[in-house]
Amino acid sequence: MAKSFKADTGFAPATAMRRRAPGVHRSLPGWRLVWRTAVFASFLALVVIATFVSRISHSPAPAAAAGTAYRVQFVLNDDPASWFRNTSQPPVAGTQSLAVVNPGARIDFGTDSNTVHTVTSLVFPTGAAGMPFDQPKAFNGSVSTPVVTPGLYVFTCKVHPYMFGAVIADDPATQGLDLGESISLLNGITVPTSSDLATRLLRTFFIATNPSNWQDYNPATNPSGVWHITYPNVDVRITGGAVVNLPSVLNARYGNDTALATVSDPATPGVGQVWVDTQFELTSGKSKPGTATAVEAATWQVSRKVALPQINMNNPHNMWTDRDQRLIFQTQWFDSRLTVFERETGRLVDDIAVGPAPAHAMTRVDTDEVHVTLNGSDAIASVVELSPRAGRIERKIDIGRAFPHAHWMSHDGKKMVTPNAFSADSTLHDFPTASNRIQATGAHPLATGMMPDSSKYYVANFLDSTLTCISIDAPACKQGGSAVDVKQINLLAAYDPIGGAITGPAGALPIQTPVSPNGKNMVTANTLTATMTIVDPATDALVNMLPCDPGCHGVQYGAKQGGGYYAYVSSKFSNTMLVVDPDPNGDGNASDAAIAGRVLLVALDSTASDAVITGNAGMGGQGVLAVPVVYNGWVQNLPKEWKELLTREQQDPVP
Repeated sequence: MAKSFKADTGFAPATAMRRRAPGVHRSLPGWRLVWRTAVFASFLALVVIATFVSRISHSPAPAAAAGTAYRVQFVLNDDPASWFRNTSQPPVAGTQSLAVVNPGARIDFGTDSNTVHTVTSLVFPTGAAGMPFDQPKAFNGSVSTPVVTPGLYVFTCKVHPYMFGAVIADDPATQGLDLGESISLLNGITVPTSSDLATRLLRTFFIATNPSNWQDYNPATNPSGVWHITYPNVDVRITGGAVVNLPSVLNARYGNDTALATVSDPATPGVGQVWVDTQFELTSGKSKPGTATAVEAATWQVSRKVALPQINMNNPHNMWTDRDQRLIFQTQWFDSRLTVFERETGRLVDDIAVGPAPAHAMTRVDTDEVHVTLNGSDAIASVVELSPRAGRIERKIDIGRAFPHAHWMSHDGKKMVTPNAFSADSTLHDFPTASNRIQATGAHPLATGMMPDSSKYYVANFLDSTLTCISIDAPACKQGGSAVDVKQINLLAAYDPIGGAITGPAGALPIQTPVSPNGKNMVTANTLTATMTIVDPATDALVNMLPCDPGCHGVQYGAKQGGGYYAYVSSKFSNTMLVVDPDPNGDGNASDAAIAGRVLLVALDSTASDAVITGNAGMGGQGVLAVPVVYNGWVQNLPKEWKELLTREQQDPVP
C-alpha cells in the first residue's frame, strides 16, 4: 500500500512536545543517564528523517514481496562523510549512509579500509529481535545481521565514533515513517523519541554527512560569507502522532542562511607554529584524504601543507614532536602507520607499521621515547613505545585494557594515562613499576588531560558528556571545599534536553580536553553542541562556555607572545582554527575567556605544499600541535633558540 504524507504542516513548538511526553527527563535516575539516553534517541530521529527522504526522493532498490527480506550492503571505508556507504540504494540529500528495507531484511557490512572497525547497534526498536548487535573486537572483513522488527536501527564504529549508518525496517501497512513512541538503546534504556535534543542532533546529522553543508569560510568557494544548510523538504511524524515539516522545524529553532563570523587575526601573535590535521582535505596523487597544515603564529598565515602522496597518507589524526622540535610524529587513524616528517621542510623521514588504527602520539619527557595508542587493537598491550625520533619499535606496553585513544604523559615521564574507549575506564600506568591502576569513567572515554604537577587528570567521556577527574596520588579532585579521589563533572547539568533551555555553560559529546601549562584552566572541545567549555581546576567546576564550529574536536595550548597562553581549537566540519585566550587579563580566572581570532586553514598562493588541494579545502580539523611544546616537563627540555622566545613564567610554568 502506498504511503501518504501531509505536506506543509506547521511546526509544533517545544512546549507542545513537552506536554505530549510529560516527565520524560524526570523519570530517569540522574542527568548523566538522561543525556546518554537522549543522545541516541535523538540521533535516531535524525536518521529516520533522512531515510524517509530516501524513499520519496529516489527509487529504492527493488523490494521483494511484502514480508520477504532482501539484502542491503554497507561498506565501511576511509572517505569523508560516507564512512558507512550504502552501495545498494542511491544517495539521499548528500548522504550515502542510509537504507530503507522491508522487515526481515538482512544487512551486510563489509569493509574497504586500511584499518579495522566495528558495527555496533546504538539504537533499535524496543524489543527488537536479535538486538543489540555488536562486536567486542574490531574487524576487517564482513559481518551481517537481520533487522526483523519494524523501526529504526543506527549503527556506528566504536573505533571511529563519528562513522554512522542507519536502516529503517519499514512496515508498509503503517501511515508514514514514524519515529515510534519508544526506542531502546545499547545500554538497555527505553526513551520516547521527541525532544529539543532530537532536532539538535538531526541538524548535526545533515551537517556531518553532507560536505556541502560544512561551514566554509573560504571566500573563493563561498563568496557570500553565508552558511546555508540544505534540508530535505519533507514531513515527519513525531511522538504523539503530530506531523511536522522538517525544514520548518529546524529553521524555526536554529535559523539558516546565517552570516559566518569574520576571519580575523588575534591582536597579539603567538609563538612558533600551530599544526592542524585537516583530516578530510583531498589532494592530488592520493586515494586517501588528509593533510597536516602549518600556521605561522607570528603572522597567522598557512605556511605549509603536508599530504605525503608518496605513501598515500590516510586520515592523519594526531601529532607530536621530538625534544628538538624538528620532527612531526603523525598518526594515520584509518590505517596502521606512524609517519615521521621534518617540520621545516615536510620531507618524509619514515613510515612505520605500528598496529591497527593508531590514534595519538606523545613523547616521554625524560627519555624522548615516542608512545602511540592503538585505538583498534584488542590486545592489552595496546600502546607502542618507539625509540627517540621514532627510529624503531622498542616494545608494546601492557595497560590492562584494549582500544585506548588520546593518552597523556606526566611531567616527569614516570606515568601515562589512557582512556579505554570500549571498556568505559582509564588506565594509570606507572613506568618504574610497570603497574596499572584502572578507574571506571563514563561511556566511551576518548581523551585525557593532566595537571602540570601530575596531581590529577581528566577524562572526556564522549557518550556521557561528562568529564571524570581522577587523582593520581593523594585526593586532588575538588568537590565543594573538599578533596576527593574521583569526581564526575556533568557538562549538561545546565541543559534541558526536552525543552531546550540552557541556563549555564554546557557541552555535548566532548573530545580533547588538555589542561593549560600553568594549570589555571582546561578547555574542552564539544563536537555535538559546537561549544568550548572551560573548567577551573581549582574547583573542578565549569566557569565558561564559548561558541565553536560544527564538529568541534581538537585543542592544544601554545605560548602567547609576551606571556600567557592561547588554546588552539580545530573543528571537523569547518575550515578555520579558533584561537582562544583563556585568561586575557592574566589574573588566573577563566571567566573572561574570549575568542581572540579565527584563522582560515585554506592554502594561500605562498603556501608550500607537496600536492594540489582538490577538495574539502581546510576541512576536517582534528589533531592540533603547537610548536614549541610548552607543557610542564617538555618546555624545560626545549633547545635554547626556542626557550629564548618564551617569558620566564612560560619557561617554568609551575615553579
